[in-house]
Amino acid sequence: MRGFTSPRAWAYTLLGIDEYLRSFQGDSAAEALRAELAGRLYGLFERSSRPDWVWFEESVTYCNGRLPQALIVAGDRMQRPDMVEAGTRALAWLISLQSSADRQFAPIGSRGFYVQGTSPAAFDQQPVEAAAMASACLDAYRVRGDREWLTRARWAFNWFLGENHLQQWLFDPSTGGCRDGLHPDRANQNQGAEATLSFLLALHELRTVAVPDGHDVPTRVLHLV
Repeated sequence: MRGFTSPRAWAYTLLGIDEYLRSFQGDSAAEALRAELAGRLYGLFERSSRPDWVWFEESVTYCNGRLPQALIVAGDRMQRPDMVEAGTRALAWLISLQSSADRQFAPIGSRGFYVQGTSPAAFDQQPVEAAAMASACLDAYRVRGDREWLTRARWAFNWFLGENHLQQWLFDPSTGGCRDGLHPDRANQNQGAEATLSFLLALHELRTVAVPDGHDVPTRVLHLV
């Protein structure tokens, strides 16, 4: 994993290490790898971010929420408030970027993404983005304790349930699957593994975090599956 060059590979590795160390606390090799990869991600953010571009790269592409999430999680475990703060700022900026005019979650589209100096692609919107955003906000809530992050997690999740520009559900109760994305005028009717797993993981995380916390969770979330 030290040979990985993709920031998203670093981020997913950091999230995996965090889960691993919950069961195998004190594994020095895993802790050393976490420190190295978190340092790389934080360094990337420090070099790339500016007041008007609070991000890790010169483009915003896919699985975006995982980058700030990994920095928040790793920084919390390593007692690095500077990393937590950087990840939180990047996540807040990403939220502002992916909020539509009517304040719904509108992820950067995969048809061009968002390169610095251009306009963000509006379509096609992908389920993996909603899942990543919801998961990142839940970790920000766990680490920072601000309930606004829990609200934002629900906000991103509700994209699956019709709170999007088409007012169409991506989750299909008749099959248990999830449609592959949103086009400008229709939902993609294919229900692939990535989309369905994205929905189910987001649902599981929201239920796991929100219900024990004592927060009211919409009935439609609690009883979907």
